[in-house]
Amino acid sequence: MEKDFFEMVYQVVRLIPRGRVTSYGAIAKYLGSAKSSRVVGYAMNNSHQQTIHVPAQRVVNRNGLLTGKIHFSTTTAMQELLEQEGIKIKDDKVLEFEKLFWDPSMELIL
Repeated sequence: MEKDFFEMVYQVVRLIPRGRVTSYGAIAKYLGSAKSSRVVGYAMNNSHQQTIHVPAQRVVNRNGLLTGKIHFSTTTAMQELLEQEGIKIKDDKVLEFEKLFWDPSMELIL
């Protein structure tokens, strides 16, 4: 079950548009498992090992914080990747988080 759930998470994350972000909880809710945001986080930690790229930098916590940054190659890599997409970060937080937030439940149809 976990591997299948991880793959569903990766499929959703691959759909997040460049320059937008979403949260672990929004992905979990979209997948019908609202209390599984932590498992979405585990999937993101594992995403760097996938053969098909997963833009894990676009998944942040519910407040827009870069809580997953420790799972990137360097502690600044997540921020650098987001900034390359035009997203502004200050003190490990996405500025204009509400404006940039991509909600899969609103954007995608199951």
